[in-house]
Amino acid sequence: MGAGRAPGKSQPPRLSGKRATLHPGAWWLWALSLGTAATRTTNPLLLALLISASAYVVATHRTPTPASRAYTAFAKLALAVLLIRLLFAMALGSPIPGTHTLLTLPEVPLPHWAQGIRLGGKVTAEALVFAGYDGLKLATLLICVGAANALAGPARLLKSLPGALYETGVAVVVALTFAPHLIADVQRL
Repeated sequence: MGAGRAPGKSQPPRLSGKRATLHPGAWWLWALSLGTAATRTTNPLLLALLISASAYVVATHRTPTPASRAYTAFAKLALAVLLIRLLFAMALGSPIPGTHTLLTLPEVPLPHWAQGIRLGGKVTAEALVFAGYDGLKLATLLICVGAANALAGPARLLKSLPGALYETGVAVVVALTFAPHLIADVQRL
């Protein structure tokens, strides 16, 4: 018995060099909370901080599994969504009026039943900034879902669910795994 220990008390277990793994539901709750925060703001600084936080956590905590590559796939998808949002704002116009015209595209006349929609016309700086903020919000949400996929893949989340929720979990996992598999198939082609 060592000096300074009370009789009958055991020593606390020593932690090995391994990091304790978190429950997959905890990773998903964390990532979806980040995503929820992203939907509540258009501040680019806050959105960049959410992206940076998720990237840091994924880089330091992901395990070498096939699902861990989902983060880069979702990041590429997020960049594509941001670019498409900006292109749509240029081509289809924006409801945000602006005074700083960047360029003027040829405007295509549309029939009377398509009032309120325009193709081409003035592209303003204010409309592009609004579209960029809006696209960044959606891109951040996609990156947060990618972080959840990378840290605790949907299959791992499904294994941790209680038996009563298994069928609901299968439906959710099928929905969550569709996008990464589609991206992987496109990359292979």
